Amino acid sequence: MPYPIFDRSRLHLLPLNQREHDVAVEDLYQLDDPVPPFESEALAAVAQRVVAARQRGAPVILMMGAHPIKAGLSRFVIDLLQRGMISHIAGNGAVAIHDTELAMIGATSESVSRYIRTGQFGLWQESGVINEFAQEATADGIGLGEAAGRAINERDFPHKDISILASAYQLGVPMTIHVGIGYDIVHEHPNCDGAAIGASSYRDFLVLAHSVSQLEGGVLLNLGTSVMGPETYLKALSMARNVAEQEGRQIRHFSTAVFDLIPLPDDYHYQPPKSDPFYYFRPWKTILVRTVADGGESFYINADHRVTLPHLHRLITSIIE
Repeated sequence: MPYPIFDRSRLHLLPLNQREHDVAVEDLYQLDDPVPPFESEALAAVAQRVVAARQRGAPVILMMGAHPIKAGLSRFVIDLLQRGMISHIAGNGAVAIHDTELAMIGATSESVSRYIRTGQFGLWQESGVINEFAQEATADGIGLGEAAGRAINERDFPHKDISILASAYQLGVPMTIHVGIGYDIVHEHPNCDGAAIGASSYRDFLVLAHSVSQLEGGVLLNLGTSVMGPETYLKALSMARNVAEQEGRQIRHFSTAVFDLIPLPDDYHYQPPKSDPFYYFRPWKTILVRTVADGGESFYINADHRVTLPHLHRLITSIIE
């Protein structure tokens, strides 16, 4: 006999205009806004690797969590897309939610501590449009990221110009969304179809695996994702190397970079022991050590995204202009 399940029909969803938002469109940074000084040899090297990779036709894959969007940095990612400096973006489910809400109403993010007290956290009517995107993706045999980008472009959203998903779709650049079931607010909603999310997000994983299969000579950037980024990249790379090995090819000579706040030791090019809590920080052992051990190189940039991403953008544009 099946276990009992929660009755979603009893949920009370409120419209987004009743939510207090932590981020609004006027909070987003402009490309020429002042940025605190930040000197980093690693960041300068990453910018050079990105430009060199794109100039020789190699991929630059950006794995990202939602915090860069919540920090108001969408325009920097969009501009790098438009300049051809990013060939693939992979985001978690929260990336799709915050990007879509910004496009739809010009605001996003809520106080978890406030709304969880009354059971209202995440239960906002319009946010459930992400579930519609997943159903459309499954019906059309495309990935969740592509379906979301297409829908934002086609719908009457007033702020689609600051949507990374919409920009990637317009440019024909893969933007894939990698969902963990139960991780995102839209999984609370009555219109959530787990099968559609699973099918469309898994297709996106296969799109990512294809991009990773071309990574020789390229660059992988991990911006503020400590689980989705390292884990999906790791599995995609194993699949890609499995096929490359059969074909007599290698996927070993590429660069990786992790952007995060955790202060790592100066020498991060070794795997910490299991007795060290840092062992469980997946970006370190996966992206900075294990996957580049056979011919690659890695860089760690330790600072707030509001500092590192604008500086990376300016370094790249100074090289190509």
